[in-house]
Amino acid sequence: MKVEVIKRRVKSLYTRSRIPGVSWSANQYVGCSFACPYCYAKNVVREFGEREWGSWVIAKINAPELARKHVSGKIVMSTVSDPYQPVEVKLKLTRATLRFMDKRNELSILTKSPLVTRDIDLFKLFRSIEVGLTLNSFEGREKSLLEPLTPVMKARVNALQKLHEEGIRTYAFVSPIIPGVTDVSRIVEETKGFVDYYFFEVLNLKNAGSEFRETLRSEFPESYHILTSEELFRAFISELRDEVRSLGIKAEGIETHFGSWGFVRV
Repeated sequence: MKVEVIKRRVKSLYTRSRIPGVSWSANQYVGCSFACPYCYAKNVVREFGEREWGSWVIAKINAPELARKHVSGKIVMSTVSDPYQPVEVKLKLTRATLRFMDKRNELSILTKSPLVTRDIDLFKLFRSIEVGLTLNSFEGREKSLLEPLTPVMKARVNALQKLHEEGIRTYAFVSPIIPGVTDVSRIVEETKGFVDYYFFEVLNLKNAGSEFRETLRSEFPESYHILTSEELFRAFISELRDEVRSLGIKAEGIETHFGSWGFVRV
C-alpha cells in the first residue's frame, strides 16, 4: 500500500488522556501504515475517514520542540498511531521527539515494531520509562487476515528480550485477544523470562468497524459468536481470567469491550 505522509505543524504534543492511570498521550504521528484492519483508531481519527486506513499518516514535524514541556503524570506514546511504524525509518520523528523530551517525564511506549530497539540509548536517559510490545500470536492465515502488514511475533518477542537485557522495564500488551485464535498461554511462556508485567485486552469488536466484523463473522464464526453473545462472552472472560491467574505472572488486568469498556482484575 502506498502511504501519503502529510507534514504538519501543531500547537501542542501532549493531550489529556481518558485512559485509566494515564495523564497524557503523545502522538507525533496520527494514523498508522501498519493498517491493522481491527484497529479502533480508524474510528477515532475521522479527518480522512473516507480514505483507506493505513494509506495516510500525519507527521507532526514540530513535535520535537513541543516535547520539551514537562508535564506531571504518566505519558503514553502513542494512542492513535504506532511510534515505530514504517515511516519512522526515514523520518526519525519519534527519535527526535525522544531526544528533546524532558527526561523527568514518566513515559510509557507501546509499539508493534522491533525498530524500537534502535532508541535504547535514549530510553536510558529517562528517569522513569517502560517499553511494551503488542503480542497476539497471529501467524499464517490468521496473520494474513487480521494483521498482514505488521512485523512477525518472533521479531517483537526478540525486541522485548533485547530491551530487558539492556535494563529497560518492559511489558507485553497481549492484544487483541480473539477467542480460539490468540494463544495467551503460549505468549506468556515465550516471554515471561524478560517481561516485567502483562496487560491483556479482548478485541474491541464494536470499534473495529463493520468491514472487520464481517471478516471475523465469515472467517472465524465461533470467535464471532462468543464476542457477540453476552452469555458466551462472560464465560470466556471467566476462563481467560482463570488462565491468566494460573500462569503465575504479574498482570495489570484484562480490558474488555462488550457493550462498553470494562476491566477485569486477575
